[in-house]
Amino acid sequence: MRVDAHQHFWNLEKLSYPWLIPAYGPIFRTFEAPELEPQLRSAGMDKTVIVQAANAFEDTDYMLKTAEAYEWVGGVVGWVPLDRPDEVFRKLELYAKNPYLKGVRHLIHEESDPDWVIRPEVIEGLKVLAQFNMSFDVVAVFPNHLKHIPTLAEKVPNLRMVIDHLAKPPIKDRGWEPWAGQLAAAAASPNVYAKISGLNTAASENWSAAELQRYTDYAIEVFGASRLMFGSDWPVAILNGDYASVWRETNALLEGRTREEIDAILGGTAVEFYRL
Repeated sequence: MRVDAHQHFWNLEKLSYPWLIPAYGPIFRTFEAPELEPQLRSAGMDKTVIVQAANAFEDTDYMLKTAEAYEWVGGVVGWVPLDRPDEVFRKLELYAKNPYLKGVRHLIHEESDPDWVIRPEVIEGLKVLAQFNMSFDVVAVFPNHLKHIPTLAEKVPNLRMVIDHLAKPPIKDRGWEPWAGQLAAAAASPNVYAKISGLNTAASENWSAAELQRYTDYAIEVFGASRLMFGSDWPVAILNGDYASVWRETNALLEGRTREEIDAILGGTAVEFYRL
């Protein structure tokens, strides 16, 4: 099975996305399932996971309705207010009844406090998440958040976490430390996974697999293929490429790997992690 473990939809006429402003150019418009469907078919994709694009219940409800309408949607990563643990419990009692909701994400990189995710009330909210067997997608945009993952793994040891976009390594500047050390520290916790996704928008304008290779090879070294999964990050990917180029270059990154490693990264890990 081939799984795109990280894609988005948004409708600017139905919902508000405070981060999405005209300066984002080509992605400042509505993107919905009918536009993605032929691209998935062309890539041979079996399932996708829709990931939240707004800290709002309305976004979660919108994604769940989309999942019900399209058989190729395998799961949804929604949103609950993690800093209000009592409300998290009440909402998850309802949301957990929906088989499409697999996990939760919060746009922590939009918070003014870079340490928001390790606030005591957020830790309590994450404990409720683990109680419902929901996973946590971590928007660990380097350099502010990746360093907190070992703390989260220690305080909420039964919480399954996945780092989005390998925490956006400094690819364009050919940077390495402290990103590499922090990624290895995160990978030391067996409940922490990561997504090979969103790397093209951290790379130079004329990027290719060659520019990303060092970073993905290192991720495979510290996590192993069984804790890594592919994601297109569509439509954000359009900022520096398109769906086809991301899929093509990801496959190029994995050339020379074993069939087991390739199958894990391109689908198997996502099936297991998100219980697809």
